[in-house]
Amino acid sequence: MSETPENPSLEPESPELHLLLQEQRHDELRAAFDDLHTAEIALFLESLPPDERIEAWQLIPSELDGEVLTYVSDHVRPALIEEMDHAELVAAAEGMETDDLADLLPEMPEEVIAQILAALDEQNRQRLEAVLSYPEDTAGGLMNVDAVTVRATITLDVVLRYLRRRGTLPNTTDHLMVVDRDNTFLGMLALTDLVTHPGSTTVEELLSDDIEPISAATPTNEVAKIFERRDLVTAPVVDENGKLLGRITIDDVVDVIRDEADHSFMGRSGLSEEEDLFAPVLPSTKRRAVWLGANLLTAFLASWVIGLFDATISQLVALAVLMPIVASMGGIAGSQTLTLVIRALALDQVNNKNARQLMKKEVAVGLLNGLIWATVIAGVVIVWFGNAKLGLVIASAIIINLCVAALSGATIPLMLRRLGADPALAGSVVLTTVTDVVGFFAFLGLASLFLI
Repeated sequence: MSETPENPSLEPESPELHLLLQEQRHDELRAAFDDLHTAEIALFLESLPPDERIEAWQLIPSELDGEVLTYVSDHVRPALIEEMDHAELVAAAEGMETDDLADLLPEMPEEVIAQILAALDEQNRQRLEAVLSYPEDTAGGLMNVDAVTVRATITLDVVLRYLRRRGTLPNTTDHLMVVDRDNTFLGMLALTDLVTHPGSTTVEELLSDDIEPISAATPTNEVAKIFERRDLVTAPVVDENGKLLGRITIDDVVDVIRDEADHSFMGRSGLSEEEDLFAPVLPSTKRRAVWLGANLLTAFLASWVIGLFDATISQLVALAVLMPIVASMGGIAGSQTLTLVIRALALDQVNNKNARQLMKKEVAVGLLNGLIWATVIAGVVIVWFGNAKLGLVIASAIIINLCVAALSGATIPLMLRRLGADPALAGSVVLTTVTDVVGFFAFLGLASLFLI
């Protein structure tokens, strides 16, 4: 977790840091890095254009390289690794946590990987291989293998002597893992129990066996939900046979939650959560062009609907003035429901049993909001254009579109998830298409029937 820097003026986004780099005041910049946490240094690097980023990277103390690499985004890290020779990469890997090393290893040259593996002792090599054997987006790929284990049959005095001999405990250790001779997970021993009970007490007497271990195959988003529901700081990870593999800590889960939030936020615009702010123009253009193309198709569909009523619009220009209101109100109402349902899906609050009830509730909200705002808009239109029929037509179209928008906002995420698509990525595009098409069709269709 990030620590507060000693000098409050030296934040990673501080103009002073950029000024030091631009004015080539390298000694002062090196000194400034000493007051920043490695996560803040990584943030500073990500805020720089590529040339300046490499220049700043070469000024960072070599003993911090490994930690900084674990914090920078996936799109920034390869360029930094390319600037390091093999000896520097091997040195950066020394002392890194196993889970962090497992994340970095696939991006390193094969010769470096071989050197790193050769430098590890047998135990650490086996631990690293255990993490690498699981996909990155699972509990096995997220876990750290630094769990401290004890046997159930020993006394607390023995445990304390063992811990004193170790000297240190891994960060965020609040429990010791209890295993049998075959390394099968039995439960956990809280450090608070260890220091508050008589030394003659056995571990088995204080064993917490109500804590369910997490399977190594569990997706990371499920891991985050488990930590949230149970208010965990650490959790054991086991294989399919119940053998203890390692543990997951809250700092890793915070990273997962942040990545999920970034994915949801950036995905609405078709962008990657790892998008480099200063990525090359052509790759950035290519990624965004696909999303723009998808939006163009939906825009053509909405325009086609408008084209069906070109004769109607030509006879009453007020329709063209008022059309955006109908589409905009539907879009906002649908987005509110869409956001609510996507969040509920992420928290597993929506299922087959309550989905229909949720849809009924959202349609009711859409209908009530439609009646309220249709009345307001109709009044404004009647005063503006002096046409009562036009006011009734737009009021009716608003009610229809808000009801459809609410229903669409509830059903689209459910349908996309069932089809295996990401609701956060595709939901807004589909919803916008529906509200535009329905809004234009309802407004112009009613106008054709009752005004022309």
